[in-house]
Amino acid sequence: MVELVAPTVRLRDAWLDAHREWGPGVHEDGFALRPSDDVGSPGGFAEWVARLEFDEDPAQQHDVGHVYRWIVEDGRVLGGIALRYEFDGATPPMGHIGFGVRPSARQRGLASWALGEILGAARAVRLQRVLVMCADENTASARTIESGGGVLEAVRQTPFGPARRYWITL
Repeated sequence: MVELVAPTVRLRDAWLDAHREWGPGVHEDGFALRPSDDVGSPGGFAEWVARLEFDEDPAQQHDVGHVYRWIVEDGRVLGGIALRYEFDGATPPMGHIGFGVRPSARQRGLASWALGEILGAARAVRLQRVLVMCADENTASARTIESGGGVLEAVRQTPFGPARRYWITL
């Protein structure tokens, strides 16, 4: 059964397997991975997961709220999805939602399912609409966003290249 789970060190080996499948780099959307994160060592992985937990903790005094979830099936990490929202109502620069599914798990509807689930979290924090972006050439993500109710606003240049900007009204 597929489920969304909060990041946990318990799934380190499964997460590393997904990370290896993606290849080198920190390009997996939905994982909030930074170039400085040392996920290869047990201690570094634990620090990264602790940062994600800290970022999501509503008791902390953050300017930005976060919800991080991993897409997991039978102990295997298939992808990740993240919700980012600014408490002052501003839109985060790279959008409210980022997601990614490992190559071997694509074309199963997992991204669409996870997007629907995270939109529930966006409603729970009283967002009226969310910005979801994808690389201009990423037609699979564009279809996922569109099937989730995304309406294309524009294609704009970002530090990562041209990106489609979609708004989903909640």
